[in-house]
Amino acid sequence: MSWQAYVDSSLVGSGHIDKAAIISVAGDSVWATSSGFTIKPEEMKTIANIVTQSAGAVEKAQADGIYVAGERYVAFRIEDRSVYGRQGRTGIVIVKTKQAIIVGHYGEAHIAGNSTQTVEALADYLIKAGY
Repeated sequence: MSWQAYVDSSLVGSGHIDKAAIISVAGDSVWATSSGFTIKPEEMKTIANIVTQSAGAVEKAQADGIYVAGERYVAFRIEDRSVYGRQGRTGIVIVKTKQAIIVGHYGEAHIAGNSTQTVEALADYLIKAGY
């Protein structure tokens, strides 16, 4: 399956995510993205630093928030491989695999738990597949 198919079918097609992207774990390239969901190069690098636990990145995200596609999200949970952000009733779920970072956005009509489960499940699948 192509990377774009994962975004279109597994994430957005699930009905639990309205926009998504898959970027490299280094934060230097976009592998696939939803139309109009543009993560800036500096945002990708910051996301990569957070999920790889680079010095100071987690603390900065907790203090300043996380920017994705020009929008600021409050980082309310940062774990080993996962970052969760909220902006009012919308939010982001970011999960790192071995080679990729999945970024899923959910809107006001979505249930955050279902959105989280959708992104985490794809990450588990990609990890088992060696990615």
